[in-house]
Amino acid sequence: MARRGSYAKGIAKREEILNAALDIVARVGYSRTTVRELAHAVGLSQTGLLHYFGTKEQLFVEILRRRDEVDQRVFGVSGDGVRAEPADLPRAFTSLVRHNAEVPGLVQLYSRLSSEAAEPDHPAHAFFRDRYDQARSEVAAFVREHQAAGSLRAGLDPERLAVMLFALMDGLQAQWMYDPEIDMAEQLGHFWELVANGPGKEEVGPAPPTEPAADNSGDQR
Repeated sequence: MARRGSYAKGIAKREEILNAALDIVARVGYSRTTVRELAHAVGLSQTGLLHYFGTKEQLFVEILRRRDEVDQRVFGVSGDGVRAEPADLPRAFTSLVRHNAEVPGLVQLYSRLSSEAAEPDHPAHAFFRDRYDQARSEVAAFVREHQAAGSLRAGLDPERLAVMLFALMDGLQAQWMYDPEIDMAEQLGHFWELVANGPGKEEVGPAPPTEPAADNSGDQR
């Protein structure tokens, strides 16, 4: 019983750390958040805090994982998956991006860590790789449901659309960090309008070349 109680307390403390860290990083940013500050906020030493996560990098990965959990609960979507109903997918993603503009520290954390983790031996590499894989797969599945419901064009390629969606969201965040006047939600809303109303797959691309008209000016009959 004592061991079970100790385990439950450990889980509760870990939850407390992640919730406090989510708030602190959102307010002050990744570059200004230190392990010492996070430890102080929950009444631990730096060593005591890292006991729950192993390394600083893994701590920040878990902060992003918690962020995804909260986003899914509040908006129905997050960077690592989809829970919204098909008809609500554009609205849900647009609401999520609008919220991201209100938590610049978490946007900075995601952008910085995802860039650093591109190296295969980085501690967060597997997290971001799996996150993108799952997100693309789930969005592609929901695009198919949109198409079946008639709210997206049948000619769209679901896998390609999923790739473009996350490329757009990540790219918007990068530009927004340099120019906060960019309205990420408005830009994403425009993307959905183009997807819903633009040309079908069969119409995309240049028209096939036509044979030049024969020159009969010198034809003697």
